[in-house]
Amino acid sequence: MSGPHLVTPHLVLRRMTLDDAPSMHAVLSDPDAMRYWSTLPHSDLAVTEEWIGRTIASVAAGEGDDFAVLLNDTVIGKAGLWRSHEIGIILARQAWGRGLASEALAAVIERAFGQGVDHIVADIDPRNAASIRLFEKLGFRYNGSEKDTVLLGDLWTDSVYLLLTPGGWSSRNQIRGSTLRPADHD
Repeated sequence: MSGPHLVTPHLVLRRMTLDDAPSMHAVLSDPDAMRYWSTLPHSDLAVTEEWIGRTIASVAAGEGDDFAVLLNDTVIGKAGLWRSHEIGIILARQAWGRGLASEALAAVIERAFGQGVDHIVADIDPRNAASIRLFEKLGFRYNGSEKDTVLLGDLWTDSVYLLLTPGGWSSRNQIRGSTLRPADHD
């Protein structure tokens, strides 16, 4: 497997492959997990395979830095950056409430700032109070909002933008034990 592995106390983040499609489909077809995502739940495995293909292509083109999130060698979601600065995460429902999202995001943030990214933006549906709290706990701060930014089916949703700069990201926010495996640096 090429590319970096981000290792945290409980997780491994690695580049996504098409072999991850069944596990990712379980997440991306779950209406609860997708409630505040930027697309509707995936209707079948082919939609997820196409989505993974676009994710892989985005990383290869240098437009994203996305990772499959693994817990005990099982893919439970994805975390990463796209458009160079926009962070996102989605995890399987059974992984919620265990601190795993914070752990995965911290690894992505450490990597991004370590590679010279000058800011990171989270675009969050304002109805998603849990995600807003999660990102604020990681040091993100309110940076504006916008109405009718994403059309999901026949419903327009709004966006709240949260911003994190290297100065806002301090060692108190970092997860101890989060590392890039030296042999896997890209």
